[in-house]
Amino acid sequence: MPRRGTIRFTQRSAALAIAAGLTLTTTSCAGPDRSQQPQHKTAATNAGATPSGTGPNTQQEKAPAPLADLKGQSGLALSLTSANRDRAGYLTLYATLRNTASHTTVVPAELRGTERAIVKTGQSLAGATLVDFTENKRYYVLRDTDHRPLTTTGLSTLRAGESVDVFMQFPAPPTSTTTVGFQLPLFDTATIKITG
Repeated sequence: MPRRGTIRFTQRSAALAIAAGLTLTTTSCAGPDRSQQPQHKTAATNAGATPSGTGPNTQQEKAPAPLADLKGQSGLALSLTSANRDRAGYLTLYATLRNTASHTTVVPAELRGTERAIVKTGQSLAGATLVDFTENKRYYVLRDTDHRPLTTTGLSTLRAGESVDVFMQFPAPPTSTTTVGFQLPLFDTATIKITG
């Protein structure tokens, strides 16, 4: 007569075999072909397998270094990420505005500039300017036909640690100009390279 321990082992083995058979049957009958799933799911799985961050996709996941990091008042910081020139004759500057303080910060009204037509359009980054040192010219944020600035608008407050992506569009300097000065009221100034 077999011992009780052997009987339990046999019952468990049988239960596991049945469960494995049901799993294989369910997968082969109802599940999609895993070889045709999008590649990004496989990449995510591989990334999860290497928590140290040394996988092949680590370089692709890193954001490019900012063109400049500027400090403002009350814990506000602005990271300029790109300055793209397009064929239509515009230069669009992309950035991230962050609140590095431990409290909610009001976005200052001075960032919109002092022009009467702009002040009427509400809070924005219309006070930003670019300086072309080669041509000795200053460029202001473009306006539409209703005097609304072509920049992020509606900024009011940022909670502690909150960030928002912003943009500002200017007339493009000549193609011979590759670096420009950037100024925004209440922030540091910077010299940046036109990236595109």
